[in-house]
Amino acid sequence: MYDAVARYALDSVDAVRDLIDGGGPFVLAIFLCGVAMWTLALERYWYFARILPRQTEKTIQAWKGRADHHSWCAHQIRVAMISRLNASMSANSPLLRVLVPLSPLLGLIGTVGGMLEVFDSMALKGSADARAMASGVSHAMICTMTGLAISITGLYPVFYFRSRTRRETELIGDKLVY
Repeated sequence: MYDAVARYALDSVDAVRDLIDGGGPFVLAIFLCGVAMWTLALERYWYFARILPRQTEKTIQAWKGRADHHSWCAHQIRVAMISRLNASMSANSPLLRVLVPLSPLLGLIGTVGGMLEVFDSMALKGSADARAMASGVSHAMICTMTGLAISITGLYPVFYFRSRTRRETELIGDKLVY
């Protein structure tokens, strides 16, 4: 069983290496973008599962410990408490939202580089030789495919954490009875 898992892991590494070799340096940048994006997504998942419940409980206890809940000052303190939790829920969200469209843009740069290889081979040969053009077209398509694949996988976490932040903020506001 361990041999099968090790073989699968090595095959996956070889497949990624083949993509990088076929697509050029932009594929490596796209993969690094994907690793950063999924690291942030896992960190946000950890935050919502483990850290946010403790922070929420502390905030609720601090609110319940106050004697005054009805004055303007108490209202402002409540707003600040909710805002503080919302800010911690939204941390790293802008970076996550930037990494999703960055991947296809890097793929587009790689695509342009691949097409430039095609035009260079055509200029050197003086004709449109299919074998000479195949390498550049392959380079272009690998970059495009990799950029889109990484970007598509990041769409769901961005949507999920944005909606979860909104929902949790409303729930916390409901728990802090004014």
